[in-house]
Amino acid sequence: MRSVLALDQGTTGSTALVIAADGRVLGRGYREFAQHFPQPGWVEHEPADLLRATLDAAREALAMTAVVPECIGITNQRETVVVWDRATGVPVHRAIVWQDRRTADRCVALAESREEIAARTGLVLDAYFSATKIEWILRSNGGLMKRALNGELLAGTVDSWLIWNLTDGAVHATDPTNASRTMLYDIDARDWSESLCTLFGVPRVMLPEVRTSRGDFGVAHARHLGLALPIAGVAGDQQAALFGQGCVSAGEAKNTYGTGAFMLMNTGATRPKAGDGLLTTIACDASGGPCYALEAAIFIAGAAVQWIRDGLGLIATAAETEALASGLASNDGVYFVPALTGLGAPHWEAEARGTLVGLTRGTTRAHIVRAALEAMAFGTADVMTSMQAQSGVVLDALRVDGGAANNGWLLQFQADVLGVPVEKPAMVETTALGAAGLAGLHTGVWTSASEFRQAQRVSVVMPGAGAADAQAAYLGWQRAVRAALGWARDTGHRG
Repeated sequence: MRSVLALDQGTTGSTALVIAADGRVLGRGYREFAQHFPQPGWVEHEPADLLRATLDAAREALAMTAVVPECIGITNQRETVVVWDRATGVPVHRAIVWQDRRTADRCVALAESREEIAARTGLVLDAYFSATKIEWILRSNGGLMKRALNGELLAGTVDSWLIWNLTDGAVHATDPTNASRTMLYDIDARDWSESLCTLFGVPRVMLPEVRTSRGDFGVAHARHLGLALPIAGVAGDQQAALFGQGCVSAGEAKNTYGTGAFMLMNTGATRPKAGDGLLTTIACDASGGPCYALEAAIFIAGAAVQWIRDGLGLIATAAETEALASGLASNDGVYFVPALTGLGAPHWEAEARGTLVGLTRGTTRAHIVRAALEAMAFGTADVMTSMQAQSGVVLDALRVDGGAANNGWLLQFQADVLGVPVEKPAMVETTALGAAGLAGLHTGVWTSASEFRQAQRVSVVMPGAGAADAQAAYLGWQRAVRAALGWARDTGHRG
């Protein structure tokens, strides 16, 4: 049985899957790693933890099956950056995570460059992206910029960090989907932008070579996994999920419920207009080559449930949320805007913070849990409305994946709010699946994207009897968002 080892390095853990040509998962491994919050709004990872968790998960997956995979596909949390010593491989700072807000003030100071950044990158000027993170690291120590200019330091998103380590420093590379999230990459010229590198003070010599997502990224040394395997596919997690869901033609869209929620719509070879909180980014077409996509990013989705579990102690496991939510006839007017690290699309308000409204003496933990699940569906409705208006395409279905897509209550509520069918693959880990698909196409495990898609099974959730109530509740959500934005934008007092 031909197969691919997919490495999915996420925000809270690393997953490894051995995926057979017929779509079956032959081996699986998973490892969580520590999150670091040195100051409010700051989020960091130890780069060594990311590598260790990924290798441990891969070894576990390989140990479950006697099948030897033909290649490796890598997908990763995007925008998170690592800067490391070229000679020793030692990071000069913890990885700064995509959720991190420490450079928000720097983005405000660069407001005059907003239009140039949007024109070249398709992105909004925001601390979410990688450029100001790299800049901050280089400025955190007086000697780092000199070392960077001398070619002594390398910088990259997590895929580059993994590739460099797996190949024992032989390859410093990334792919267009990850490069397009750095705010340093010109998505029309398909190359690093000299003017943006200068603007952000990031020496181009630090940056990885950009290679096609389906292609040669070197060979992982046998000492890491017990066998040498070519790395044949790389894509940022959301673009990998888009490919894994079979959204390889213009007008096809998916939403991933992960730590955040990310909706992407393939727009083909034509770059769409951005605006209304939407981003233009690079995705993969049916051949694994670059195409354009519209993207809407909701910063907090599943992370809200994690916070309710770990921060508030209201639940022991995320699995409890389905029963708690379904045990209520309605939300009783309780809404949670989970702007724990600011609001992403379609509002892009960095100063927004988490907001609970509608609390009474009758409010229980079930209401707060349900409000967190509803927020995922309502936020998706917000960005879907913007995406349809911007693209002129009316979606007749939404493909979904990610960990929260296993929650049956959430999927029914999502279908009810949107008023369209929600399609879920049997294997919701489509980020890993997409990375496997890209690598497998390059090595011949699958001969085409359509053959790859045919190996998957899909279930459909239709809007139900609760659609009218869900859509009425959506008006309450919009009121709650206005309250959160009002708090953020009231400059009379911030404290």
